[in-house]
Amino acid sequence: MPEKVLLGPEPLTAAQVVDVVRGHAPVGLGDAAEKNLAATRQHIENLAHAVTPTYGVSTGFGALATRHIPVESRTALQRSLIRSHAAGAGPAVEAEVVRALMLLRLRTLASGYTGVRPGTAQTLAALLNADITPIVHEYGSLGCSGDLAPLAAVALALMGEGEVLHAGEVKPAAEALKYAGIEPVVLAEKEGLALTNGTDGMLGMLLLAAADLHRLFDIADLTAAMSVEALLGTDRAFAADLQALRPHPGQAKSAARMWQALQGSKIVESHRGPDCNRVQDAYSLRCAPQVHGAARDSLAHAELVGERELMSAVDNPVVLADGRVESNGNFHGAPVAYVLDFLAIPIADVASIAERRTDRMLDKARSHGLPPFLAHDPGVDSGHMIAQYTQAAIVSELKRLAVPASVDSIPSSAMQEDHVSMGWSAARKLRKAVDGLTTVLAIELLTAARALDFRAPLEPSPVTGAVRDLLRTKVAGPGPDRHLAPEIAAAEELVRSGAVLDAARLEV
Repeated sequence: MPEKVLLGPEPLTAAQVVDVVRGHAPVGLGDAAEKNLAATRQHIENLAHAVTPTYGVSTGFGALATRHIPVESRTALQRSLIRSHAAGAGPAVEAEVVRALMLLRLRTLASGYTGVRPGTAQTLAALLNADITPIVHEYGSLGCSGDLAPLAAVALALMGEGEVLHAGEVKPAAEALKYAGIEPVVLAEKEGLALTNGTDGMLGMLLLAAADLHRLFDIADLTAAMSVEALLGTDRAFAADLQALRPHPGQAKSAARMWQALQGSKIVESHRGPDCNRVQDAYSLRCAPQVHGAARDSLAHAELVGERELMSAVDNPVVLADGRVESNGNFHGAPVAYVLDFLAIPIADVASIAERRTDRMLDKARSHGLPPFLAHDPGVDSGHMIAQYTQAAIVSELKRLAVPASVDSIPSSAMQEDHVSMGWSAARKLRKAVDGLTTVLAIELLTAARALDFRAPLEPSPVTGAVRDLLRTKVAGPGPDRHLAPEIAAAEELVRSGAVLDAARLEV
């Protein structure tokens, strides 16, 4: 059983988010969170009965903030807010995205700045622990005033309304809550805003993408090394003294990994020395550490933004320790939106350079002795020809996905919300880009392993040989009647699971 994650004033780590979202680690409220929630809620109770109206407590919302709401109508106000805001449309987003959304909203509630009752936060934790996942739709967030429609769908489930995914089935929220022994929440003053006014969806997708990209960039180094080896390239360009001349940390790491992966290769050794007539390798081989390294450094910047967001309490208005309730603009998604867009650029480029290496292995004019398209019987079968077409189609799509969403803004709420971040849209396309890079690397992996087989009797390095042997056990293997689609799917699974890295066992 994974270790329980206790929420409170301290920030979560990205690793804890992944543990809860993907590893289903249980969550709970720490003692400090319980204390802060109770103290802050008392401030809200005092303001709720004060003569002077307070936004979000005794008024309407957004463009209707000037209307004072009488006490007897405030429960209806909260209920109406959530029902009206749960107006998303389109396909349901992935369950892990919704779990991240729920956890990160709970994290902000537990910070003690939102004014919700302790029981409301405890109920949200109970939904996570019971693996009850509200159905959240693709469209409905502009990345400002929070991920409104997605978060409202979660709040709707807390109220026992809407639909959820539970035990593998879509069912009414009321049914799932009753089965789990969870009492629906009747929202009180301020709670509707507190549950919907956050950048939690886009932040959750950033943190999940970052976890995936660490693995994918590591695998890109490995597939690039296999391609260098298969194309009779040299490892000299990856030497530490050459890399030190341009001291980018990501570049140094990628070069070191590629260098290590090629050590002990009989294929590389076979063309060293004065008899080799090649002066330098093509850019897609020689410059792989520079491209992969820049991607790593871009990811490091995005993770820094994620860490700062994990230390933030994003709500509007917020309840301060002295009881003041203050409006603010911290819900604007620009900081997260920019890096979500930023990451789509290196993903497209890492995929693009991988596709160029794959194409080079298939072209008999540039592959240095490999059969055309790595076909079993060129002419009778087409080998990896169309697999490269698939790569090319995905790379073209990745270039389109690299066009930023955050440069757009569409005013809303009667021009009260006149500039928005579109961060949710940036996050959605980033997830698609991560999937695309996974497939592109899987195809390079298959192609490079196939090319290494054609270099027999020369043996690859221990690292690349171990990866090739893994593919032999998991993929049907070469032959005149190959079905490449299942092979690509199997290779994708090896990339997603990290089994490729386990087989390589690189130390860098």
